Amino acid sequence: MVPLSNQYEVACELQQRNWVVPRELSSRPEWMMGLFYCRDLFCRSTKGVRLVSERFYLTTPIYYPSDHLHIGHAYTTTVADSLARWHRFAGRDVYFVTGSDEHGQKIQRAALAKGVSPQAYVDEIVASFKGLWEKMNIEYDDFVRTTDDRHHRAVQAVFQKIYDQGDIYKSSYEGWYCTPCETFWVESRLEDGHCPDCKRPVELVEEESYFFRLSKYAPRLLEYIEEHPEFIQPETRRNEMVNFIKSGLEDLCVSRTTFDWGIPVPIDEKHVVYVWFDALTNYLTALGYPEQGELMEKWWPADLHLVGKEIMRFHTIIWPIMLMALDLPLPKTVFGHGWLLFDSDKMSKSKGNVVDPLVLIAEFGVDPIRYFLMREVSFGQDGNFSRKALIERTNADLANDLGNLLNRTLSMLDRYFSGIVPEPAASPNAIDQALIDHANSLGDAVDASLRQYKLNDALVKIWQLIGRANKYVDERAPWNLAKLDDKSELASVMYNLVETLRIVALTIKPFLPETGEKMWQQLGLTDLAAKSLSDVKWGLLPAGTKTAKGDPMFPRIEVEKEEPAKETQKKAEAKKPAAPVQEKPEGVVIGIEDFLKCELVVAEIMEADPIKGADKLLKLQVDIGSEKRQIVAGIAQHYAPRDLVGRRIIVVKNLKPAKLRGELSEGMLLAATSPEGTLELVSVSQAIPAGSRVK
Repeated sequence: MVPLSNQYEVACELQQRNWVVPRELSSRPEWMMGLFYCRDLFCRSTKGVRLVSERFYLTTPIYYPSDHLHIGHAYTTTVADSLARWHRFAGRDVYFVTGSDEHGQKIQRAALAKGVSPQAYVDEIVASFKGLWEKMNIEYDDFVRTTDDRHHRAVQAVFQKIYDQGDIYKSSYEGWYCTPCETFWVESRLEDGHCPDCKRPVELVEEESYFFRLSKYAPRLLEYIEEHPEFIQPETRRNEMVNFIKSGLEDLCVSRTTFDWGIPVPIDEKHVVYVWFDALTNYLTALGYPEQGELMEKWWPADLHLVGKEIMRFHTIIWPIMLMALDLPLPKTVFGHGWLLFDSDKMSKSKGNVVDPLVLIAEFGVDPIRYFLMREVSFGQDGNFSRKALIERTNADLANDLGNLLNRTLSMLDRYFSGIVPEPAASPNAIDQALIDHANSLGDAVDASLRQYKLNDALVKIWQLIGRANKYVDERAPWNLAKLDDKSELASVMYNLVETLRIVALTIKPFLPETGEKMWQQLGLTDLAAKSLSDVKWGLLPAGTKTAKGDPMFPRIEVEKEEPAKETQKKAEAKKPAAPVQEKPEGVVIGIEDFLKCELVVAEIMEADPIKGADKLLKLQVDIGSEKRQIVAGIAQHYAPRDLVGRRIIVVKNLKPAKLRGELSEGMLLAATSPEGTLELVSVSQAIPAGSRVK
């Protein structure tokens, strides 16, 4: 706490820290007892001013569970997770929110087609969302589902407040609606009668609706964007949005009556709230809105909304106008990143080019995928995914640069000093000092890049140090120094290399959590979780530390032949025809007594995972009623793992266990194969419980 007697000194310090004091308080002697705002922090006190740490509230879009997530969704969330991890590492308070957008006509139609309720439909898919984030080491603070009761309360409160002040009115609507995009369009914005975003057909909708007065706020929003250039980033997106607003904003239809899978309008329950009005509110839901409690007080406004460029319009026009109508501050930055393309084409299930991140993780591991997504693409621009590029990036950067540096450093340390970090010489030479200076500056350099959301640049800076260290090995040639009688210079060189690796491990962990942990362990260090940006400085490695060299973290991926782009598609979808695994000989006649030896039961698939190095095999965890079993089945080219969970199938219970690719298989599933080679599992209704005998 800062006593009031030091009012002047504190005022000067706050000014230097870029704090903004409300105009109505700045002229009063007791202004320090009020509420202070900073770009990153605030505090309240009746006894003085308490200087608190910076805070950082960031969000991803909440993803639509019409289908499972693909690598493009993983891209956004990996970026958000890395930023959140870095800011925590830098000592800032962080609140990271993601979630699922579960209402709308598209969901209702998809559920109807599957013969399940909308809630059951979204529950299954949202569970796969959370499963993917767990596998990718995504550490969010809150996961908002729009079917949550807390979200219903927030949306209805927002609607009611805006309605009460006259900014929502009732009228009739006739216009064009794109169900896949959940977007209304005036006819003048259509392209050849199709949605300008997804290019698919639109439907003519005519119904009674409630409308939000977007047009009323258009001049105010334009003025805000002009005065706050950081609000919409990058600049190209800002220009697009400004042009869109200037072309004329129509009032927004914010309710529907032709379906009921949504949040009821509080003043008229014949209507449900428009899905985008509903979804955008999630950023307030996570903070307990409409309650003005500690979460709202501490975290709003958001520091960063991360979104794909295709939904910038909703986040930079509809959302800020909603906030203006609610008299709430606008987010500091909405960043619209580019698309992750598949061989230079936008990913689309209809095109068959959607890449499943679970398949990639099974083959390459998590960190190579995380690294590729952030290193390959300049954040804000479109990037390209290909299997070839992923392998090349993994081999060059992870295996050759980082993996080789770690492996040969620890090998030499083991050879020359029995794996124990030696004491360095007191006076480094010019080459040593250059490495030391480079390492000392890394933390601040990476932090500066990430404050500007330049993730690619941040990783480049880390790899520049890795490259400098590899060059240092060649320059200092420890193998030659080892031949000298005096080992002091060799000791300094080895210390410098291990200390550089310590700094790399610290700075790399927010991006590649598993790699940072493994490096830390091999360096013989502990308490990585307690380390912060202040530890990214030279000389903190204790001499005498016993290292523990392990296996190479990134073995080179040997590619016998270049796979065509379609091969990645096949792996991702895992549904292309292939020969059945265990064909029975035709024409064999058995008696009833032989048939009765087979104990056939209903099994529910609980988990499904690829087996590394086995393109045709999946490892299934199944519930057969009396127990859980593992079955290895050759169905990977016909089914994606995520499409199997929850399915009820028929298995042979009393088959002798066998090992396939080192995995125990305790049964066999039943499937049928078409003459074309298409395989389909024999399934039963969800009404038949697991363990039921097949007679």
